[in-house]
Amino acid sequence: MNAFSGGIGEGIFNEFGLDERFKMLKLGFIGAGTVGTALSISLSNRGYPVVAVSSRSQTSARNLARAISGCLPVRSNQDVADSAELVFITTPDDAIASVVSQIQWHKGQSAVHCSGADSTDILEPAKKLGAYVGVFHPLQTFANVKQAIENMPGSTFALEAEEPLLTILKDMATALGGHWIELKPSDKVVYHASAVIACNYLVTLVKLATDLWQTFDIPRHQAIRALLPLIRGTIHNIDTVGIPQCLTGPIARGDTGTIRKHLDALQKVAPGLLSTYRELGLQTIPIALAKGRINQRQAEELKAILKRSD
Repeated sequence: MNAFSGGIGEGIFNEFGLDERFKMLKLGFIGAGTVGTALSISLSNRGYPVVAVSSRSQTSARNLARAISGCLPVRSNQDVADSAELVFITTPDDAIASVVSQIQWHKGQSAVHCSGADSTDILEPAKKLGAYVGVFHPLQTFANVKQAIENMPGSTFALEAEEPLLTILKDMATALGGHWIELKPSDKVVYHASAVIACNYLVTLVKLATDLWQTFDIPRHQAIRALLPLIRGTIHNIDTVGIPQCLTGPIARGDTGTIRKHLDALQKVAPGLLSTYRELGLQTIPIALAKGRINQRQAEELKAILKRSD
């Protein structure tokens, strides 16, 4: 008799009617990296019992288990599936399909991954064996465990699942102090590309900006210190004023003279940055038009300057 005899489908999942017992749903984690560690500790802190964890590194599994009361480090992924009613697969994305296909899933339990780009399609082996499948992706940057736990409240969780699992995942997102959105499988890759632009490429933009400061002999750490208040102010304005009204700068003003000066200066000190500057400028013109500070004639003049190759 396994842990699911008697039927989770006859209790918590019966007729989609979730009762208070869902809060006692036994959770397991396959993968003890940053996401798995932050998510399991956060859920445990909010009353969800995390009972088992496995990892390619037994040391990582033991370290995570020590941080959670009642959690055991187990030697195999199958041991997690045999111990838990809802299993989070928090391995690297490329390993999810392999992991899920090697487990003998139990009818009525749930398999959930946390990938931003992948849909529930990669959990099909679990579904064929009678498990519910879902996606629970925190839209947040997880640089390290401490930072991830601190940043999780207020984050949005992208969910994909059918009932009754969908309601459980919604409740988890709410318990973590977050918001949730539902996505279709066809939405996932574009959703994840959006997150990469907003998060990862912001790092790239700051790196490019601080590179320029080094051309006038200001080291990167000083450049970051100087630019961070500007970045924070911009984010605050996006939050409070909104797009397009928060846009400032030469394109928002139709200041073609300044744009020409930028292009001339970049050609001299950082020619490799010119194409990036031009493309970002072109993408900014419609925002400036929407704000209403420039007219169509000014927009066309800005486009001509930014598209010029000389």
